[in-house]
Amino acid sequence: MPYTPPEQTASETPAEDDNDAPAPLTTLSPSTIIWLLSVMMFLQFFAWGSWFATLSAAMDTHLLGAFIGGAYESAPIAAIFAPLFLGLVADRFFSSEKVMGTLMLIGGVIMLIIPGLAETASTFAAESAAEMRANGTYDAAAFLTMQSEENAAGKTLVWMILAYLLCYMPTLGLGNTIAFTHIPSQDEFPKIRVWGTIGWIVAGLTLGILGWSASYNIFWMGAASSLALGVLCFFLPNTPPPLRGQPMDVRSLLMVDAFKLLGNWNFFVFAVCSTLICIPLAYYYGMTATYLNQTGFAEPGATMTIGQMSEIFFMLLIPFFFRRLGVKIMILIGMACWFVRYLLFAIGAADQTTWMLLLAVALHGICYDFFFVTGFMYTDAKAPKAIRGQAQGLLVFLTQGIGMFFGYRIMAGGNLFGFIPLNLTFGNYGNQVTAAPQYVEALGAARGESTSSSFLQTFSKMFTRDLPESLDPGILAETMAQWRDFWLSPAIMAAAIFVLFAVSFWDRTKTEA
Repeated sequence: MPYTPPEQTASETPAEDDNDAPAPLTTLSPSTIIWLLSVMMFLQFFAWGSWFATLSAAMDTHLLGAFIGGAYESAPIAAIFAPLFLGLVADRFFSSEKVMGTLMLIGGVIMLIIPGLAETASTFAAESAAEMRANGTYDAAAFLTMQSEENAAGKTLVWMILAYLLCYMPTLGLGNTIAFTHIPSQDEFPKIRVWGTIGWIVAGLTLGILGWSASYNIFWMGAASSLALGVLCFFLPNTPPPLRGQPMDVRSLLMVDAFKLLGNWNFFVFAVCSTLICIPLAYYYGMTATYLNQTGFAEPGATMTIGQMSEIFFMLLIPFFFRRLGVKIMILIGMACWFVRYLLFAIGAADQTTWMLLLAVALHGICYDFFFVTGFMYTDAKAPKAIRGQAQGLLVFLTQGIGMFFGYRIMAGGNLFGFIPLNLTFGNYGNQVTAAPQYVEALGAARGESTSSSFLQTFSKMFTRDLPESLDPGILAETMAQWRDFWLSPAIMAAAIFVLFAVSFWDRTKTEA
């Protein structure tokens, strides 16, 4: 799950008049504030995890695979613009909780519109496929190309997802600002922030229990939780704009001073490798739910929560390992686990080997914590105190923004500016899974109508794999062979970045775990 550093830095905090005691911001008791902030974090990440993690599975199941890349790259685009919105508007003119509440209510309304658009796009896709078959012109690659060009509802769907994320992404910084303003010590923040990870996990398990992982009901759940969070925000303690009355600091807004850190060779290598590693990372976020669904996991949303569970576990172990291993070894371990994860996905495709697929998901905790959390700690140590906030913002911009944007576009075999191809492949490795539309239809027909199950039966499906015996073995073998080649591409990328970092980075900066 993406890291969300606080947007406000010590250098930007308005100085208070020593002669005037500041008025209390709220009359709520400390225990009530902690409770409200915990619920805020829970709903914030529940609202995101309820639809984002399995979006690809839902779109793929409904023949909208041509739009998966565009839908997912909306997240890094929104992440790039979120700091500008915070710096220009939210941090200077309006109370943080009211801005956050308004954004989530608008986002919730947008999310209510998305299911209808998705159904319209899916209907067009199904009718197009039927027409191509009737004419004897059906071809998986041609079908995907035709959808990306002619399915107007599918294009609008991507724009609406972007609109929602433009509302959502600024709330990550706003939520941190609200929390840091009202807690007595930064040591209290992890106890509150962990409820965000729990919210993401609960969202995935809820999808599994309800059987909604590959259903458009994910959008209804996202809308309901977004609206609930929007309402809750207006009951949060008053959080005045942290930079009210201060002149616009363009250098800070554009991270000018932080960019100067790239003049240091080791930090430059770290920044470049952090950006590059997010390209293969995008493959995990964008296609894992689709892949798990096609390999027989009926509820991939719940299955993927194994990754968040391991994230919490390894987060607790970071201080222990950090003292013994140091920055470079920690980051290299994280990169190595990226390579191993994609290799397990590739090798496990042929026979849909359950333990390999589950282990690959479970490695998310090491992949994320050992690389990203260690990276943020290293950045904090390298940056002068006055620009630490800028430096963290720069790292988020490079990784969650630039790296993930190109990652999603390369993952989907897209292009840049309409004419620069980004379909990076290594021979056959990295080619798109063109057999997916035909395979998904065959899998749906073989599974038939879903029947009601007990809670225990539904829960067991979250972590077990089952493909119908009536599924055509020919189309299964072809699709899994394409998935093997697809996953070997990010494995090669991760291995190359591992080597680049290992031979180029030699910083001995001391950091506190």
